[in-house]
Amino acid sequence: MSEQKSVVSQDKPNLSWSLHQWTDYLLSIHPKNIDMGLERTQSVFTKLGLDFSAQRVVTVAGTNGKGTTCRMIENGLLMANKTVAVYSSPHLIDYKERVRVNDQLLTDADHVAAFMQVEKARGNISLTFFEFATLAAFVLIKRFNVDYVLLEVGLGGRLDAVNVVKPDLAVITNIDLDHQDWLGDTRELIAVEKAGILRHNIPAVIGDEQPPQSLVSECQRFNANTSWQGKSFTYTKDKHHWQWHNGQAHYTELPFPHIPIQNASTALQVLSVLNISLSDKSVSKLIAETRLPGRFQQVRSSPKVFLDVAHNPQAVGYLKQRILQQPYKTLRIVVAMLADKDVETSLKCLNSLDALWYVASLDAPRGAPNETLKSVLTWTQKVLTFESVELAYQQAIEDAEKDDMVIVFGSFFTVSQVMNVLAN
Repeated sequence: MSEQKSVVSQDKPNLSWSLHQWTDYLLSIHPKNIDMGLERTQSVFTKLGLDFSAQRVVTVAGTNGKGTTCRMIENGLLMANKTVAVYSSPHLIDYKERVRVNDQLLTDADHVAAFMQVEKARGNISLTFFEFATLAAFVLIKRFNVDYVLLEVGLGGRLDAVNVVKPDLAVITNIDLDHQDWLGDTRELIAVEKAGILRHNIPAVIGDEQPPQSLVSECQRFNANTSWQGKSFTYTKDKHHWQWHNGQAHYTELPFPHIPIQNASTALQVLSVLNISLSDKSVSKLIAETRLPGRFQQVRSSPKVFLDVAHNPQAVGYLKQRILQQPYKTLRIVVAMLADKDVETSLKCLNSLDALWYVASLDAPRGAPNETLKSVLTWTQKVLTFESVELAYQQAIEDAEKDDMVIVFGSFFTVSQVMNVLAN
């Protein structure tokens, strides 16, 4: 690692650099990891001469569910024989996960060429890692003359780098507390930041079943033709299936999705607003087949092991529902989190579960030490601490019997580190 950083510091960026050298370089050129504002990105975007007016752009913001909602929209568009590019973040294992074109990853060389183009265009403008990565993704996507572009917001909406592209449809999955230092400490304040992706007279789809009043007001201010979950489109559940309708389409006996049903419902409305027509059979297939790595992803069967990137109270609450649907003898929970997350409220969502806890320090920027997490688990004595996620996971697997269940959660970094263990 240090060797690569010295290469980065001595050489000028060039096409012979590896993707890893480039990402190290991106981390080194701006003093702050997060630096909200669109001026830098907009300036380089203009210099690059980027224009997406020939594509239909869907921008997706929200506290949780952006990735799974994008994934289902993407799959639906592909089923309808449309071409589609997706930009999402963060990645789990491989940087190249951030851009998909017709469900395919691009090559290292593709990404390096895009980085080089942004590097030449930026001149002396300093960009954060995310700003640089976003502009490079735009360069890549523009190369492919796709019908649809799906852009997942990184943080917030109003001041996120993705927001330099004008959408043809704005989607807000839900509003909950996360990134309060940047977005505000109430749902009302956070909603205004997310609503920054709205544009005047452009349609919007809102997936939140209880939207804050500030979001309603923003949609009215932008004169957005807004579809609201629970009003414009609704779903109902019975024991074995669910139903969905929006006034035009009505689907019955749908299989339960592998993603949160609220997100699946939102994605169906997005496809409807885009006038994508799918048969009942195709919709059932779409729902049954849409999955995303790191979202209650099963990676072992004996013992059962699930990985989940849940890192805020709402997502951990959903994770608990999924846990309770599974049979197991003993529950073993491996957790590591970032220090700037609401660690206490998130972990307390699971305080009614009888579990053995394997608490790890997280080797990542802003990673929380294991003792911070342990101090929150006041309701149980069954806590072991580890210096790394890898050690915690290996111990949980060693301790587990075949009928036990191991849950790994707390951060994209946590899941990524276990995925690397599994890959090796």
